[in-house]
Amino acid sequence: MTAFQARVTDADIRRMIKATDDDERASAAHKLCRSMDRADLTEEERQAAQKILRLLAEDAAELVRRALAITLKASDLLPRDVARRLAADADSIALPIIGFSPAFDDEDLIEIVSAGSPIRQIAIAGRTFVSRDVSEALAVDGCEEAVRTLAANDNADMSERAMAAGLDRFGDAPEIIAALAYRKVLPVEITERLIAAAGDAVREHLITRHAVAPETAIQLATFARERATVDLIDQAADSTDLPRFVAQLNARKALNASLLLRAVARGQMALFEHSLAELAATEHSRVWLMVHDAGPLGLKAIYDRAGLPPRLFSAFRAGVDTWRALLAEGGQVSGEAFRAQMLERYLTQRPNAPREDLAYLMERLDQAVNTGGGMVRRAA
Repeated sequence: MTAFQARVTDADIRRMIKATDDDERASAAHKLCRSMDRADLTEEERQAAQKILRLLAEDAAELVRRALAITLKASDLLPRDVARRLAADADSIALPIIGFSPAFDDEDLIEIVSAGSPIRQIAIAGRTFVSRDVSEALAVDGCEEAVRTLAANDNADMSERAMAAGLDRFGDAPEIIAALAYRKVLPVEITERLIAAAGDAVREHLITRHAVAPETAIQLATFARERATVDLIDQAADSTDLPRFVAQLNARKALNASLLLRAVARGQMALFEHSLAELAATEHSRVWLMVHDAGPLGLKAIYDRAGLPPRLFSAFRAGVDTWRALLAEGGQVSGEAFRAQMLERYLTQRPNAPREDLAYLMERLDQAVNTGGGMVRRAA
């Protein structure tokens, strides 16, 4: 007889047999299980230990079975048949095993999900790892809280199908929307569905963290007016394909004088150039020359050809001149610090711009100051 067998058989088993009440027997069961779990067992000893565990799982006292479940909930010593037996027991016994035991395979967990107990579905959704198949089962059959727990579990392998199923069933639940939105990886289609359903803070996180197609940005900005959470000018700055971006804007009739004036005032010259090229049906290289190198009449000619309002030309002219002045000073004409400086200097000229555009620009100036956006103040 090995030291392990002697320690378990002669001491703990006798204590359990002689115990006169459930509390004492549960305490003995806890010590027994802990000793077995910590011991370095041979294969023969492991089989002997698992026979003891099967006896404990059949004990009439709930306290004994609970001691077994809690002590060995995450142990690989617990055999699958015992884990399944305990998972069918009372919640106080089943939940620790369902939430942690490595003994289950996907089929076992999907079976528990399908049985429909919300509290057990939630326990599975919060496991240290949830496979793709189990995640899909939860998304399709799980209760709302289980789906929220699953979405918030970054160790759950959620497929696009599972995310879509969760949104189909609980797309009006803000907590589920937020939990999905803050996952590390999101498919583009899921991102766009979440943006459409999310509140402002979550929507802003999605747009900042995940790729958003130009069409989606345009839709979002127009659905909540130009001063929505999604600022098309910011989106343009992040775009890797400006011609496509402005073409989409034009197709949705969003490529207007107001948007372009705001872009110029914030130093987004590339957006302005590509927009003029789109509206005037002219190559960008030619537009660039007319804006920057064709003398004072070049800008006016391409501006008129683009069909922009004559009354606003002086405001655009002021923006282009400000941009050129900053460029001549040798500064960088990109980045948040430049955009803040450009905006500040442009507004000091009191441009003849519409009131709503000036309000937008003042608001952006305030944001740059309040968030420490790198504003460069001119020397007094």
